[in-house]
Amino acid sequence: MATFDVAVIGLGAMGSAALFNLAHQGRRVIGIEQFEPGHDKGSSHGESRIIRLSYFEHPSYVPLARRAMEKWRELEQLSGKTILTVTGVLEAGYPGCPVVEGSLEASRLHKLEHEVLGAADINRRFPAFSLPSQWTGLFQPEGGFLRPELAIQQFVAQAERHGAEVRTRTRVLAIEPFGAGIRVRTDAGTIEAGSVIVAAGAWIGDFAPELKPHLTLTRQVLGWFAPLQPAHYAPENCPVFILESEDDACYGFPDLAGTGVKTASHRKGAVLTRADELSQDGDTADEAQIRRMLALAMPGANGPLRAMRTCIYTRTPDEDFVIDRSPVDPRVVLASPCSGHGFKFASVIGEVLADLALGKTPANDISRFQIDRFRT
Repeated sequence: MATFDVAVIGLGAMGSAALFNLAHQGRRVIGIEQFEPGHDKGSSHGESRIIRLSYFEHPSYVPLARRAMEKWRELEQLSGKTILTVTGVLEAGYPGCPVVEGSLEASRLHKLEHEVLGAADINRRFPAFSLPSQWTGLFQPEGGFLRPELAIQQFVAQAERHGAEVRTRTRVLAIEPFGAGIRVRTDAGTIEAGSVIVAAGAWIGDFAPELKPHLTLTRQVLGWFAPLQPAHYAPENCPVFILESEDDACYGFPDLAGTGVKTASHRKGAVLTRADELSQDGDTADEAQIRRMLALAMPGANGPLRAMRTCIYTRTPDEDFVIDRSPVDPRVVLASPCSGHGFKFASVIGEVLADLALGKTPANDISRFQIDRFRT
């Protein structure tokens, strides 16, 4: 029977980053993935993900975001691939909206570079936008986008270069603690490890009954639209954006490679009872929902539909992550139901997960993400 220091279940954003960090420390580590790294059945696909330092969700995320930036650049240096592109991030919405006010609070608290702008200033500076006159915004120049599929593939490739074993197309059937460690039963045999990181994304509830009652899976739809004025939506002219109206919120990206302007609603989508229910079934109602925000704030992007894709948000009740050792067995590390805003942190969370699996105290503060908060 194969034996390892750590087994990582799931090689999406968090699992691949954990595998990378453990392998770089010279640990005997195996990664198990039921599909292929960079697949389109979960939460980490679709060409791009936002990275930003100022964080409207809560200021305590900012130190993690700073460390994440450093770790993404480290992966770029090792791989020779461009994974992070800085375009700046624009957040805008109605007066007093949580997106702008929350990011402004985080920017001031952590002394981040930022600009507060009115709608007229934004529309003049970035012709991609035609915001309602009463809106305000915040521009953070250090933000931009990540390439998720490439990032995951490079984490895995770099881990393998440092001795990690990777098994794809392998389904985990059970995690079974025993005296000396953890047995992981798969459809291709059983392995043993001193500890296990469960980074199974929307499938994490299958292996963590203590967590499953607190999770909701939602179907989210991404759309790509041909811009009516292409030059305005080139990455050098249009920042990544988050927009909030009184009844919706969306996020999106400039036209990165001629694929169109990518936009998606950030509001809660249809609830899925199981992760396997997700299908690539974007329809006219999904398209109409996305177009409402484009028509309101970015009419020049509201051109012909190029493509739609679906993904899953694995949500906690408070929309924060779970990064913690299991209360059932501390040798099992639970890794991040991310509520739709986690990918940017994968590089640093991989570092945290490696520490937890090896019995160390992480250098990064993760007190906000403890599982016992659901008991109160």
